[in-house]
Amino acid sequence: MRLLILGAGYSARHFVKMYGTEFSWIGGTTRSPEKMEELRSKGVQPILFDGQTASDELLEAIATATHILVSAAPTDDGDPLLNAARDAVAKAKPTAICYLSTIGVYGDHGGRWVTETAECNPTSKRSKQRLEAEHEWLAFSEETSIPVSILRLAGIYGRGQNALCNLDKGKARRIIKEGQVFNRIHVSDIAGAVQHAFEDNASGIFNVCDDAPCPPEDVVEYAARLMGVEPPPAIAFEDADLSPMAISFYGEVKRASNAKLKGALGYKFKFPNYREALDYMWENGWS
Repeated sequence: MRLLILGAGYSARHFVKMYGTEFSWIGGTTRSPEKMEELRSKGVQPILFDGQTASDELLEAIATATHILVSAAPTDDGDPLLNAARDAVAKAKPTAICYLSTIGVYGDHGGRWVTETAECNPTSKRSKQRLEAEHEWLAFSEETSIPVSILRLAGIYGRGQNALCNLDKGKARRIIKEGQVFNRIHVSDIAGAVQHAFEDNASGIFNVCDDAPCPPEDVVEYAARLMGVEPPPAIAFEDADLSPMAISFYGEVKRASNAKLKGALGYKFKFPNYREALDYMWENGWS
């Protein structure tokens, strides 16, 4: 099996770390020449891709890939891979394609539970772009009969990117907004979900999120207890001086269900909630 990754970032690299030995060759795109050596050191053949023009190297990788993992962010023009090489992907007929999206496509549901059939009404520009890219990939799958799974990811965390790290660096904030809840997902469970989607040649949409949607301050407070430190002072949402992106994030309140992922794909979470994940990282390394 040969894996091509579009946008070899945090989640995709973790997939390679956990399941890379399943593939005889792995290639990954990056926009930055400075990141090529880093990818090569992780067992990924780096391929420069500016998001607009598919080089001969990228086209060759597409032609021989059995599996494609798409993590690259879309733009106002749509999905970069489909824009640059739609015909090449269709001709190659990979065994399965997995597209990493976001539960942000649902928008605000007033704290109610949402499944994959819930109405999507994204508010942020990036979530709107993700939803449009989802539509493109699902249409592509229907036209070509190539299996495409859409994984809608919750807030991503893991080693080097978590509440323990933020506390250690003095960057943790305990922002209080009444009624605010959201899901998270450990990067190991993203990797596991991708692997299950590949193994099943899955098609369709799946929420990839934990079992424990909760207020963000709960996570900071739990991490502080593990470290034996005082949590940062509470800050009212109205006084938090947040960026426009963060404000839009806090404006969306929902509880995402992972029942389809566990049912249709039979996925069993390594970290079904943030407490188990933080406990593990505290004992085994979190930075």
